[in-house]
Amino acid sequence: MDKLNTELQHPRDQIVEIITRIYRAGLTTTSGGNVSIKDDEGNIWITPAAVDKGTLHRKDIICMGPDGEQKGGFHRPSSEYPFHRAIYEVRPDLTAIVHAHPPALVSFATVRQAPSMNIIPQARKVCGAIGYARYACPGTQALGESISEQFAKGFNSIIMENHGTVVGGRDIKEAFVRFETFEFSARTIINASIIGEPSYLSDEQIELFESRIPNDLPEMEHVEHSGKERSVRRNIASIVKRACAQGMMISSYGNISVRWQDDDFLITPRDMARNEMSLEDIVQIRGGKREPGKLPSRAVSVHQKIYEHNPHINSIISTQPPYLMAFGIVGKKIDVRTIPESWVFLQDIPTMGFGIQYKEPDDIARLFETNRPAILIENDGFIVTGDKLLETFDRLEVAEFSARSLVMGHSLGELVPINEAQVEELRKKFLS
Repeated sequence: MDKLNTELQHPRDQIVEIITRIYRAGLTTTSGGNVSIKDDEGNIWITPAAVDKGTLHRKDIICMGPDGEQKGGFHRPSSEYPFHRAIYEVRPDLTAIVHAHPPALVSFATVRQAPSMNIIPQARKVCGAIGYARYACPGTQALGESISEQFAKGFNSIIMENHGTVVGGRDIKEAFVRFETFEFSARTIINASIIGEPSYLSDEQIELFESRIPNDLPEMEHVEHSGKERSVRRNIASIVKRACAQGMMISSYGNISVRWQDDDFLITPRDMARNEMSLEDIVQIRGGKREPGKLPSRAVSVHQKIYEHNPHINSIISTQPPYLMAFGIVGKKIDVRTIPESWVFLQDIPTMGFGIQYKEPDDIARLFETNRPAILIENDGFIVTGDKLLETFDRLEVAEFSARSLVMGHSLGELVPINEAQVEELRKKFLS
């Protein structure tokens, strides 16, 4: 994917990039969904009607003037242009809108419910409280009134009754992150509901989480890039791309670090879309200091302590895959003893209560042992460790694939793990 530059790129190019991301992620169809941007002159740039979203080009994007008249173009504007215009009229602070019919959010729309974003702190921060727009016929003034009424109340993320979703942002990046996070959260809640009762965080818990952003490490004076360090950067960037492609990292969620010498390591940056990350964005940590001009992930202190306490660990991935997080928001154990190969890779994965991340990083670091490479933190995330980065990523894949199988298995009946004798047989054969 191309890297978005909302300051320099033309609205046509921004819209094509975003609708392409949405389509490739399976969050819209060939004919479904629409994206718009309002420029400084009051023009609304919007996707066209009845044009394949999988092959959209910049020339296909329609410009509607401030007076509502079309300025040239080969196509008609999206039939939903009226509600885009209505939103911009009531919310002059917004300059980008995304509308689509992603499966999980449509599921909520069809049962006429709005999902709570209090499942993880980041979701509530990004999406906020959720508005609910009553049904009206697509493409009508009535639909525009129903939706704009919700935006006028201050909502930025809306469930459209029996329809889909619409979100707004101060720019197209913010709108897309909001859309992606909204769908991820809905999908996680649905997965969790199959295996138990989702548990939600209080507003106070979320506020406490946000207030505990760690102090930034001091900057190093000089940075050196050895051949080994450059190789590590390339490996991190490659694995981030694979994790994004599999939906195990979205937006700016998910962190990877790799030790490259002694207790020094490289780590993904803070508040950057993972699918846009380049080699240059990765942050070097050396001697407890950060690379000049860059901010590392907020998890940097925990990663640092894990390396200090565990010489056998040389790579760490912390992220929020949707099926693993299903177990994380119902507080249930991921019993990988149901799948022998998964147990060999992961052994028993403890589920830790929300709030453990408030403890001293040393305390969290001590949870990891040679026979405990991964932990799940309720309503927060999954942390997995290993020697080589590919090994760690393999463990992440196995954990998420296993979690998906367990969620699906729950819909069939009671899960039956292998017994202690069978586990001991695996331990002797593969781990001795």
